[in-house]
Amino acid sequence: MNRTDEAQRKTTDGAGAGESGTVRGKVVAVTGASSGIGRATALALAERGARVILGARRQDRVEAVAAGIRERGGEALAVPTDVRRRADLVRLLDAAVTAFGRLDVLVNNAGIGPISPLEELRVEEWDDMIDVNLRGVLYGVAAALPVFRRQGAGHLVTVVSTAAYRTVPGQTVYAATKTAVRTVCEGLRQETDDVRVTVVSPGFVHTDFVDGVPDPDARAALRARRDAMALDPASIADAVVYAIAQPDSVDVNEIVVRPTAQC
Repeated sequence: MNRTDEAQRKTTDGAGAGESGTVRGKVVAVTGASSGIGRATALALAERGARVILGARRQDRVEAVAAGIRERGGEALAVPTDVRRRADLVRLLDAAVTAFGRLDVLVNNAGIGPISPLEELRVEEWDDMIDVNLRGVLYGVAAALPVFRRQGAGHLVTVVSTAAYRTVPGQTVYAATKTAVRTVCEGLRQETDDVRVTVVSPGFVHTDFVDGVPDPDARAALRARRDAMALDPASIADAVVYAIAQPDSVDVNEIVVRPTAQC
């Protein structure tokens, strides 16, 4: 049993108002929450007493995650969400405020990576990465900022990638979207005094990311590399929880988490 499944087994306590230095009682929305890092983050937060609102395109899977949290005593709500649609992000955050009275944190986690060399001209897949990885984050910012402004506080956590720091062949467009998102988050941090902004950049993580790689040989090679060295998604969830749990006066701006064996 991995750490993510272990987290799901644990019973969570009821949560009241948020406490300084903890996630207990905080209201946290997570996109891409049906699997991988998003699922692990939702479970880790709920285990520690946060109230979570889970968004993902795969309705049956995200509802199953939320149901599992509730069965163990936690508070969770599932909202079908496609981050390519601005209205979906607004609906997700409205659901948080309606259900729990406020929104403390938005975790922008949804992302895709159908990576390929530029010369293959997979333009539709470039468009998909721009729409999900970049535009989806911007839509999240646009939905969250009005809520945070009304409250006078909030926290935006965005799962980016080590591709934002190092570009390698085959990942040019993917890296471009992640670099752009890192720039957006840094700009937002500088423009706001009452919103905390955190970027969490994972290296290789054991998720279904590689399943989106179109070339079968490249997909097989990445899958073998993943199985040999990749991190459990719970390791990234721990980083997200760490950033959220800091006192309101502390803004953890960037966390990079790689497998020890990754260059």
